[in-house]
Amino acid sequence: MRKCKICGNLVKTIVNFGKMPLANGFVRDIPKDEFKFPLIVGFCPVCYMVQLEETVKPNQMFNENYAFISSTSNAMAKHFEEYANHIMRDIIKGKKNPFVVELGSNDGIMLKHIAKNNIMHLGVEPSHNVAELARANGVNTIEAFFNKETAEIILNKYGKADVICGANVMCHIENINSVYEGVNVLLKDDGVLFFEDPYIYDIVLKNSFDQIYDEHVFYFSGLSISQLAKRHGMQLIDMKHQEVHGGSMRYYIKKGFVNKQSKEVDNYIEKEKKLNMDKYEGYVKFKDNVKNVCKDLKNLLVKIKKEGNRIVGYGATSKSTTLLNYAKIGPDLIDYICDITPTKINKYTPGTYIPIKSYEHFVKDNVSYVLLLAWNHKEEILKKETRFRERGGKFITFFPKVIVE
Repeated sequence: MRKCKICGNLVKTIVNFGKMPLANGFVRDIPKDEFKFPLIVGFCPVCYMVQLEETVKPNQMFNENYAFISSTSNAMAKHFEEYANHIMRDIIKGKKNPFVVELGSNDGIMLKHIAKNNIMHLGVEPSHNVAELARANGVNTIEAFFNKETAEIILNKYGKADVICGANVMCHIENINSVYEGVNVLLKDDGVLFFEDPYIYDIVLKNSFDQIYDEHVFYFSGLSISQLAKRHGMQLIDMKHQEVHGGSMRYYIKKGFVNKQSKEVDNYIEKEKKLNMDKYEGYVKFKDNVKNVCKDLKNLLVKIKKEGNRIVGYGATSKSTTLLNYAKIGPDLIDYICDITPTKINKYTPGTYIPIKSYEHFVKDNVSYVLLLAWNHKEEILKKETRFRERGGKFITFFPKVIVE
């Protein structure tokens, strides 16, 4: 048993996925000896945090070869434009010379809207290649991991922040206590910390276990974030559910304990408790559901292939690494995966070595079945692929159960 990364108490294992490659470790050539690590997810019964029991060093995941670029999805572009508008409309409106800091700012997909409105801002992004893209988008960006030391550097150069925010980044940071220490240094006393990440409540309900991979160290709930905030003299004041990434939660936090708290915090925590997410027993069934989905999906793909049909994947997502490796789905079942991200095309998937081809290749191809690996963009993709479906093409989805549609 491992110790909790938040409070130091013993963690109880929920699912052991075995040895896994890096989720974003797409390779140009099939390696002889690929780096793998034990992917084990556990639960702390004291602070309620769901977390990876073993982790990978940050610089192995987030470096100059980092493959995830936010702006390749139209749905995410729209989401982050609204995210920026929310900051300008609801949080900093009326403030004198506001300063907005975003952690894990990627290619500037959100902050470019803040920059266009001449609002003082700073992106904190550890991956060189996407930080360069952000600067090309006119976004003021530093290359760093955010902690107390980074916060002090920012404070000395720019002053205190009105907003510190992040999207799909807090769950990546193993030493998250150091982030909160940095927030305490950099955030104004009346400032707001808010961030959104995949919501463990949705993951358990939908059985969307592919959200579990090396980059996602933590899987947050209102229960665990409330405890984490308290440890650092802060208060969870609001929660807003988001549909992105198959179900995410946005958490709002302020310094001190006398802030006005939204009723939504109590409402969501009550829902979490009804699902027994404050107890290890609430996660026992999840383990069985994971195994059942993998078995059902593999059996379906084998059946389709035996009938003489071809199957391709849609979306070379980082999260599909967990699904493909744990279910042992490789190029014998999936001919290739199409994607629009330039840094992934003509590479192979981590661990399973399925070739990745351009979207244009897929459009010209004539396949009968598509495994929708980018399932969290299902609505956007189904609208886009009307012609494929009209000529009889079928999509295979797998959460919460395997469906052909």
